[in-house]
Amino acid sequence: MALPKKRQSKARSRKRRTHYKSNAVATTRCAQCSQTKMPHKACPNCGYYRGRPVVSAA
Repeated sequence: MALPKKRQSKARSRKRRTHYKSNAVATTRCAQCSQTKMPHKACPNCGYYRGRPVVSAA
């Protein structure tokens, strides 16, 4: 297997990795309380998911 002849500088490696960015977290509005929540998850504020209470308010 081939090996690199010279060491790559930090700048060159970092230039290559500039496109490895994480995406922004998607959020939606809760239909029950209008708070922002992650899609396909129960609302952390009211505990509802798809119009039904799934997490009891403690």
